[in-house]
Amino acid sequence: MKTGLVLEGGGMRGFFTLGVLDAFMDSGIMFDYIVGVSAGAAHALTYLSGQNGRGFRITLKYVADPRYLSMRNLIKEKSAFGMDFIFNVLPHFSEEPFDYEAFKASNAEYRVGATNIETGKTRYFNKNELGELFLPVQASSSLPLISSPVEINGKKYMDGGISDPIPIKRALLDGCDKLVIVLTRPKNYVKKPEGFKAAYSKIYKKYPAFVDTINRRHFVYKSEQQLAEKLEKEGRAVIIAPESDKVNIGRFEKNQNKLRALYEHGYDCTMAKIGEINAFFK
Repeated sequence: MKTGLVLEGGGMRGFFTLGVLDAFMDSGIMFDYIVGVSAGAAHALTYLSGQNGRGFRITLKYVADPRYLSMRNLIKEKSAFGMDFIFNVLPHFSEEPFDYEAFKASNAEYRVGATNIETGKTRYFNKNELGELFLPVQASSSLPLISSPVEINGKKYMDGGISDPIPIKRALLDGCDKLVIVLTRPKNYVKKPEGFKAAYSKIYKKYPAFVDTINRRHFVYKSEQQLAEKLEKEGRAVIIAPESDKVNIGRFEKNQNKLRALYEHGYDCTMAKIGEINAFFK
């Protein structure tokens, strides 16, 4: 039996995911397979390196640093999130360096999805394709309108959550029998059509397939929510999602008290389902 972990993105709502992943580490749970997009893919890295709590501590400490997230970055680097700071400076030169060797030694399969802006389709990268700067993860975390595309092998990629926001089907295609699906929105969340349509339609007019993918994102999200619920009813999935009144933060939230509370909520939600998740492994 192959157990898989599916991680939604969501910017700073990913603090919920950080709590979930730390609860897994505290409980000694490691999955055979992990797939994520955007913040979900990024936070999976320290889970795979086995560095319990690192993602939470580093992100909370530096989230208010303009090098991490600011309009200054948007002007200087053409990305509100400081990609070099997040994926180069912090992993190599912070007080808690990323453990590359432990990450490479992990036996778990890892997939990160990014959207090819020429085709509008998802391209999944594996561990061997990441490199030390994790370019596919950078691409998956590059949000339209506030980031530039990331070029990999001559092709341009952006936010994986645009084309495949909850990558359940990928996990099933890769042979997973049972899944734990981590959402950063409540289970009853209804996604609306993307805002700023005129802006992204103009900026990405050279990439009509990408624009079409953005336009259809809310339909895809709904179908993936329904698939998650179907698998849960069949006993093939456990869904971990925040409660509606706990997600009172925005995608670019910097309030440390709110972020800490969301992290703790993710941790608590996971510990409440540890018995159910352990049953998968048996």
